[in-house]
Order: sequence, then structure tokens, then C-alpha cells
Amino acid sequence: MTDHHHSHTGNAETPAWKHDGVRVVPGNQLDGNVPSTPGMDRKAAINFARVGAEKLWAGTVTIHANAKTGAHHHGPLESVIYVIKGRARMRWGDKLEFTAEAGPGDFIYVPPFVPHQEINASPTEVLECVLCRSDGQAVSVNLDIEPIEKPEQVLWIDPTHPHGGV
Repeated sequence: MTDHHHSHTGNAETPAWKHDGVRVVPGNQLDGNVPSTPGMDRKAAINFARVGAEKLWAGTVTIHANAKTGAHHHGPLESVIYVIKGRARMRWGDKLEFTAEAGPGDFIYVPPFVPHQEINASPTEVLECVLCRSDGQAVSVNLDIEPIEKPEQVLWIDPTHPHGGV
């Protein structure tokens, strides 16, 4: 075990925890000035510019009823989406040929460089999510993909539950 002894007064050798410690970003003070994808409203809560985060980005995503984003990927970053409200339909693949859905309480993982599209599967309810990425900078690369008409549905199978269930 490593001994991490820090002075809490702050000097040339140690951080001043008052200003360099825990940060609370109020939900009504998120930054909408982030790279965006057509059809999606992203707002940053935690990133390098706002709090000095070097290894993650977190914020909110809102997609209006019956709306969808353009196809895009996030370069070398990993993404996790947590659905708060609504029904998310994800399409992914070189031609967006695969699909899966998620609802409130579900987590979605998007690996690096995977072309994908977020869709609000509800014709009436807004889709609200929390988004986390593995870098302090937002990366979004919009793609010009001609999607196939009927994507293949993919049911999630956990490696620890290979038969898709309990």
C-alpha cells in the first residue's frame, strides 16, 4: 500500500485541496458549447476545461421525441451512456446494420471508433441520458454513412452469463 500524506494547507509541493479537490457542478450550469452531432443536445458537466479532468468527460445528452443523431464515432475514446428517461435505440456498424434498445436504468457501452447512431425510440417522450467518456476532451467525428434499411437486432450477452439471462 502506498502512503499518500498530503498537507491540506497547500504550498509549492502539495495542492490546495480547497480549490483543487472535490468539485460540484450544478445541473443548471452545464456547458452546451461542446462538439455536437446533428439531432443531439450534449452538455458538458465534467471535462478538462471546466474542472481539469484529464481522463474522463461527463455530461448530459437529450434527444427529442422521434429524433435521431447522425452517424458518428468518438475516435479512440470509450463511452458509457446511462439512460435516465425514455427509450434509446442504438444502431452501429459500418452500415449501421446492428441495433439494440435500452431503457431507464440501463447502461450502454460504445467501444472506440465504432460507427453508431443514437435514436429516440419514443414518438412522444424525450430521451434523457448521462454520458461519460474516457478522456477530458470531447471527440465526435461525424460520418457520412448510407445505413441499411432493416438493421439486425442484437441481444446483449454478458460473458459471465452466456445464455443471455440469469
